[in-house]
Amino acid sequence: MTQVASTNSPLLHAEQLSSIRGGRVLFENLNFSVSAGQLWQVSGPNGAGKSSLLRILTGLLAPSNGLVSFYGKPLSHNWSEYCEQLLFIGHKAAVKGELSARENFHWQQQLSSTEDIDAWELLEKLGLLGLEDELTARLSAGQQRRVALTRLWATQASLWILDEPFTALDVQGIALLQQRFVEHIQNGGTIIFTSHQSLTLSDLTPEKLSLEYQGEIL
Repeated sequence: MTQVASTNSPLLHAEQLSSIRGGRVLFENLNFSVSAGQLWQVSGPNGAGKSSLLRILTGLLAPSNGLVSFYGKPLSHNWSEYCEQLLFIGHKAAVKGELSARENFHWQQQLSSTEDIDAWELLEKLGLLGLEDELTARLSAGQQRRVALTRLWATQASLWILDEPFTALDVQGIALLQQRFVEHIQNGGTIIFTSHQSLTLSDLTPEKLSLEYQGEIL
């Protein structure tokens, strides 16, 4: 896992963040800091701005007001370094439709130069065994989502920002993803994820940010 030099600044800091979409205020004056090694869960009902917040944190969406800093500097000031640390999986699965599920996983492994992982075992646990050689474009939205999640086993990024990662997973898939969360945090990684449901993560107690009450930290 790639790490940046330790500083006294938090890994990510949001200051007075506001998001207005279509004339509607999703959230405003949001302030929080995320330290390396933390797990953060962003919750709230549909339309509360969870996905917009994640896109702002990744730099894909500009806030209506406010600033996001990475180790004390605005994202625009150290964008290349930030991108090296970041893995983002959005609400829509970002997979290569012309590749199979297995090929998508191996492609990510080659990009990240990660250690060899048993693709068959992983695909089986994610409920994709029997579909490993199907073109991803032919899979359902839920199946494509699970293919996208294989990137969590084929990355050296230290900061994961994940939009509803537990969606479309069965009990076995949820347990597998929870285990991967634990491994990543124990290795010094950081995770920010959204969920509209309560989750029990064994061995981990996430910091919670609720957008139901305008970004109240619980």
